[in-house]
Amino acid sequence: MIFDVLIIGGGVSGMQCALVLGSGLHKPFAKDKKVGIILHQRASHLQNALFNNVLGLPSGTLGSKILESGKKQLTDNYSSVSQIEKEKVISIVDHQGVYRVRTNKNEYKSTVVVLALNYSKPFSIQGLEDYVMPHQKANLNKDRIQLKNENHFIKKGLYVCGTLAGCRSQFAIAAGSGASVATDILTLWNDGNHVKIHDKI
Repeated sequence: MIFDVLIIGGGVSGMQCALVLGSGLHKPFAKDKKVGIILHQRASHLQNALFNNVLGLPSGTLGSKILESGKKQLTDNYSSVSQIEKEKVISIVDHQGVYRVRTNKNEYKSTVVVLALNYSKPFSIQGLEDYVMPHQKANLNKDRIQLKNENHFIKKGLYVCGTLAGCRSQFAIAAGSGASVATDILTLWNDGNHVKIHDKI
């Protein structure tokens, strides 16, 4: 199977991207699309986060709880999104318009890849070294990195979101970045006609 989108990273931006894509799969232009997410969460900065200033989250919410509840939310609402757990991406290679994503256990193919990892060093995914640059919105003393991109777009079929896209490390910003990439992909599938997905009462 070849994925239409494979998201790499199970933190806030990756999970938000998966949720918005999942919510759009009922649209006629997306009904046959295959979406997956590699839920590598061990290195997520949510593991030790505490939230008091995020709209909609009760004060005192732990980031570690969001990692677990996010997976359940994705399963309960959009089970067609494949969740791949306990795998770490080693390399990404563009092979004639299809990306080969190799992990420590398997190899996957996808026409679109979304990178949603954190901005810490070292960045160890082979094949993307040329895109690594110093982070433009982080404390210089922390020596963070980002991937070169223009509005989340690296090159055809390759996107980045969250802190790795150059966003500040703020929950709401990272979530919005993931949602933005998802709507860009839905728009791409919809022949360039802009898409946003809202549920209504």
